[in-house]
Amino acid sequence: MPRKLISAPRHRKTTLPSGVRVLTSTMPTTNAVSMVIHFGAGSRYESDELAGSSHLFEHLLFKGTEKRPQPRLISEVVEGVGGSLNAYTDRELTGYWARVPRPHYIEGLDVLVDMIRNPLFRPFDIEREKQVVFEEIRASNDSPSSRVDTILDELMWPNQPMGRDIAGTEESVGAVSRQALMDYMAKQYVPVNTVISVTGGITHGEIVDQVKRLMGDWDGSRPLSFPRVVENFKGPAVRVEYRKTEQAHLSLGLHGISLHDPDRYALRLLSAAFGESMSSRLFEEVREKRGLAYDIHSAASMYTDCGALLVSSGVDPKRAVEAVKVIIEELVKLLDGLPAAELEQARELSKGRLVLRMEDSRSVATSIGVQELVKGQVETVDQMVAAFNKVKVDDVKRIARRVIRPERLALAVVGPFRSHAKFADALKF
Repeated sequence: MPRKLISAPRHRKTTLPSGVRVLTSTMPTTNAVSMVIHFGAGSRYESDELAGSSHLFEHLLFKGTEKRPQPRLISEVVEGVGGSLNAYTDRELTGYWARVPRPHYIEGLDVLVDMIRNPLFRPFDIEREKQVVFEEIRASNDSPSSRVDTILDELMWPNQPMGRDIAGTEESVGAVSRQALMDYMAKQYVPVNTVISVTGGITHGEIVDQVKRLMGDWDGSRPLSFPRVVENFKGPAVRVEYRKTEQAHLSLGLHGISLHDPDRYALRLLSAAFGESMSSRLFEEVREKRGLAYDIHSAASMYTDCGALLVSSGVDPKRAVEAVKVIIEELVKLLDGLPAAELEQARELSKGRLVLRMEDSRSVATSIGVQELVKGQVETVDQMVAAFNKVKVDDVKRIARRVIRPERLALAVVGPFRSHAKFADALKF
């Protein structure tokens, strides 16, 4: 009889009078403390003219504050004690994080709060950092594996923020003014749009006390929300971008479901069985049996009001159409669902990865923070494990038939091809 998993650490939550939400999870066996400050600010909040502003804004918070006017004075607070400091921008949120040894968690939290409350936004910093972002955009465009994913987003969600590159374009970023960035901060970086999550060898009370000390006088109005996704996709659709590359880069997507959908756990298990391990269907068929690719994988991505089932791979251009046909054949087989044994294998894989991920304090801090910000509630690891356990064979078949439909299918290809016709034929099922 299998052993029961040790329960994951529980989280606690306090909402300050200002609206700032503080979540903690005590992990007494680690000497690391991880902290993340999340804001409801991302590329979906931006107009076309402001595309890339959230990402540029994230960069600028590291350039200096009144207390620490030079970037080095910010980074050395954390890195000087062996810790890490960074940030990321996504479609629906932006997060700033630090991971430090337990004795230095107060300094780590202090520098994060200082960055978000007291940025200088000096004109010369803005212009210099725009150049840095330009290089980031160029690097992404020069990478076929990154470029193909951008094309797929544009194809699946045309003419709307969901289909744009999070970093924007050189033109949109170059045109953003200092005043536009300040206005953005005033609208989105406000207490009720802020979630602070801290995990490690700490107590809830001490973190709440520190946040009150650093943010007790903070106020602000209600933030803007982003527009819902527009269902304007008509598939199947293909877009090919010519590049003189040694590999053909493929990114295939099916419009999926949101992170609130009751079938979300069934879709995650379907994706796990389909292409998330070396024993998955795609890996076995595409790599092991046919030698078509070194790497091929699937993923189920979910947002507030939309999502996608994705497949990515790099293959020999001469066999690219064959690879697409094989992927489609394997997708069609999923319409019959998964046998009980295969479902059980996907279930244990997904639960195991979840539990192992929660061994890391930063993963826990990010998980509880993102869930609180995006969903307004946090599912514990035990609850997620229970949800995976409830998925039945019929549930997987139902979600497969909801998602795997020709009119929901898109394919992006980057490689030495001038025409999309053969790829379009390969998508038919």
